[in-house]
Amino acid sequence: MSRIKAILFDMDGVLIDAKEWHYEALNKALGLFGLEISMYDHLTSFDGLPTKVKLQKLSKRFFLPESLHSFVNKMKQIYTVELIHERCHPMFHHEYALSKLHQEGYKLAVCSNSIRNTIELMMDKAELSSYLDLIVSNEDVKNAKPDPEMYLTAMNKLGVSPSECIVVEDNYNGILAGRASGASVLEVATVYDVTYENIMQLVRNNEND
Repeated sequence: MSRIKAILFDMDGVLIDAKEWHYEALNKALGLFGLEISMYDHLTSFDGLPTKVKLQKLSKRFFLPESLHSFVNKMKQIYTVELIHERCHPMFHHEYALSKLHQEGYKLAVCSNSIRNTIELMMDKAELSSYLDLIVSNEDVKNAKPDPEMYLTAMNKLGVSPSECIVVEDNYNGILAGRASGASVLEVATVYDVTYENIMQLVRNNEND
């Protein structure tokens, strides 16, 4: 197998512990219309999906009028930004991992189903932006995860093949996307599993195959 040249990170649940933020922001926006989803539903049915896809699923379940999607989405983004400013902060083990990988010549990208503004703000607040070569948002592709388009787009822009990449993912849809892209996937349970040591272990495993 080819030497690993790039590490492609999901964001929420991987580099940023933001799953609850998205849940809170979406519920706050839905609450304007008397709707609410449970954390169980969020984690089992909506985790990792773009907001517009979540709203489509909610329309089928709760008959939320599609004419309200744009407004709910706008309010959800406003509430998300508020939470980012309140809660997003650097995590040393992520700064250490990305700085070491960057220093060692690996190409680094974030590929997230979030919109670009949210990704850039979170990366800035987490002080990780300077280590990244590329950001791919849901605005840069036609098909969000679990489709592999996001990861394939990143690989194309970075000039690497799937066999030269490791994808770091935490949720079902993202893991499916990573596997479908042809890359090796590092599955993590929490943001605390995203360490330099864990990433390099998979790099070494690939190079020994």
